[in-house]
Amino acid sequence: MKIQPVSELKNLERSVEQNTEAQRVAVLEILQNVKTKGDEALFHYTEKFDGVSLQTLQVTKAEIDEAISSLDSEMIDIITEAALNIREYHEKQRRQSWFFTREDGTLLGQKVTPLDSVGVYVPGGTAAYPSSVLMGVIPASVAGVEEIILVSPPGKDGKLPAAVLAAASIAGVKRMFKVGGAQAIGALAYGTESVPKTDKIVGPGNIFVALAKREVFGVCDIDMIAGPSEIAVLADETANARYIAADLLSQAEHDPRSAAVLVTTSKELAEKVSTEVEEQLAELPRKDIAMQAIQDYGAIYIVNSLQDGADVINQIAPEHLEIMTKDPMSLLGKIKHAGAIFLGEYSSEPVGDYFAGSNHVLPTSGTARFSSPLNVDDFTKKSSVIRYSEQAINENGRKIAAFARLEGLEAHARAIDFRLEDK
Repeated sequence: MKIQPVSELKNLERSVEQNTEAQRVAVLEILQNVKTKGDEALFHYTEKFDGVSLQTLQVTKAEIDEAISSLDSEMIDIITEAALNIREYHEKQRRQSWFFTREDGTLLGQKVTPLDSVGVYVPGGTAAYPSSVLMGVIPASVAGVEEIILVSPPGKDGKLPAAVLAAASIAGVKRMFKVGGAQAIGALAYGTESVPKTDKIVGPGNIFVALAKREVFGVCDIDMIAGPSEIAVLADETANARYIAADLLSQAEHDPRSAAVLVTTSKELAEKVSTEVEEQLAELPRKDIAMQAIQDYGAIYIVNSLQDGADVINQIAPEHLEIMTKDPMSLLGKIKHAGAIFLGEYSSEPVGDYFAGSNHVLPTSGTARFSSPLNVDDFTKKSSVIRYSEQAINENGRKIAAFARLEGLEAHARAIDFRLEDK
């Protein structure tokens, strides 16, 4: 793993916007076909891309029961406990409607309303991601969304992974569909004979899923356009090199474009971590993927002070940040830009991925500068409430009309004038 000065800080921008014109053209064609042909297009693309011919898209109760019974009871207990932790965390995020009155009788407020329907996309193909089910479904459920639709690509057997179905059942999902890729995003955005149209689509996916979400934004809402995963570790001389290397590789194994960065005040630690990464890489089942990520987007930066280190972290704005220093809490206030912040040597990034309760759908590619992890607010909307009294319109009406005329909007002004004339 390369050790280099901060002056050579790499740009970790790896957004889905880069070099994707060919994929975008393909996505637009898929979306148009789903919009016009409905289920026919979904069956066609499922056979084309997933290699399976389905008779029905919706997951049956028998398939769910079979999936749950096929899993070890201990694994079911683990998923259930993780779901409870995630629900407890997100319950703290719930907002209430609020109102206040003024002495002139004016009532103002904000009404918080859950979305009617949400589509949760769960990646599939060669792997199963029950954690993505919990992270997408549970905050929507806590927010009060009535209809939560889950979609995920089927395997060669025409089924969804047992762990995905079990997690969905534990999280309370009632309707699940065996469809993935850009075609699944189109189905959730436009609706088909089988898959209902939803108001918002959340969940990670490959480049085609990400581009499809971007294209349907406006038809419905989306959570974010997620890029490859990333982790940054801010450490001093007290940190454990073995732990840091393992945590860096936990993200590098995701994707060849994943980023793994160490920022440290200790040259000795930097050298130890570099050696540890090389040694641990050799033993990883996904070492080819992780090795490419470390080669292209892995780096170790040595800084003069932890304040300098915090400045570097804020410049990177990483998806995941681990602070491994003697006193990690003392640095928390210095961090402005990070999706999730893990404090101390026992707060390994996978803790947040699976079990602690925080959401693992996080801003990537530097977007933590202006966006947040998936949360309950993402599944609600706010309506302003205004009730103006007669006293208030009498006192303020001429000011309002004057403001309207300042902007050249005479009809706005007259709407107020008429009420004043009737007094």
